[in-house]
Amino acid sequence: MKRFFLLATVVLLVLSSCSFTKYEETGTLIVDSKEAVELIDEGYLLLDAQKKTSWLKEHAAGAANIERKQIMISDPVPNSVAPSSVIAEAAEMAGLTENSDIIIYDDNKNMDATRLYWTLTYYGHKGDIKILSGGLSALKERGMEIASGEESTAMGKYTASGADDSVIALIDELSQLIDNPDEQKVILDVRTDEEYFAGTIPGSIHINHEENLFSDGSFKPVQHIKILYKEAGILPDDEIIIYCKSSVRAANSYAALYNGGYRNLKIYDGAWLEWSKSGEAIYTPEREFTVITASQDNS
Repeated sequence: MKRFFLLATVVLLVLSSCSFTKYEETGTLIVDSKEAVELIDEGYLLLDAQKKTSWLKEHAAGAANIERKQIMISDPVPNSVAPSSVIAEAAEMAGLTENSDIIIYDDNKNMDATRLYWTLTYYGHKGDIKILSGGLSALKERGMEIASGEESTAMGKYTASGADDSVIALIDELSQLIDNPDEQKVILDVRTDEEYFAGTIPGSIHINHEENLFSDGSFKPVQHIKILYKEAGILPDDEIIIYCKSSVRAANSYAALYNGGYRNLKIYDGAWLEWSKSGEAIYTPEREFTVITASQDNS
């Protein structure tokens, strides 16, 4: 009974810690395998974001494929978002229209699925989009039929809208923010610790994108995400500009934040690849070391 009371108290404290900050609707983007199967029964299309070679090897039966290289180009830097005409062609080959309700999965800790989601959002996809937490492994565990080889897919007719500038940041915007800091604008570096300490955009807050995930690649619950970012001083009223090396991992954090009730989100698509070669300022953080004396060393 005491243990139950203590647990209940902790839960109440956690909930109250987020109650004074206004989040938008949560849980609207990321679904688990049970929810995914229910949505497929309702008519949602299943879209596979694995590499084509992996998709040919195994995929959920009926899932069309759009791989990363179909939606990215190498100008101005590798892994830049492709023009709308390229995205529309990839979507049509997968049998989509701009009104299709879709569930996207991958086999890469949701990174390719979230990047595809962000790209379709950037070009104004009108249908509903969900991200399957845990990817192909989650579908296997759910018992979904797994297929291999080509799938016959009828060509769709896809019209991509003009680019939505509200979800993308360009280098000039970050450069201006460095010169004129704004308390309600956050630059979020989601790379590894090693990458961050080797150099970052000045003023960045560092939260490795893998902090959004459990070890199996599934997303952590909304409440975990709220606490993680609030403790770092990132609030839903802030404008958050997210980047990594080439802004693929950035899409993972974008999705986690959106699902957690954040809406004022942008991806810096040029990312570290562009910034590090631009001549703009680079900050090299100092690592914090804990000095262990002989009396403290219990190893």
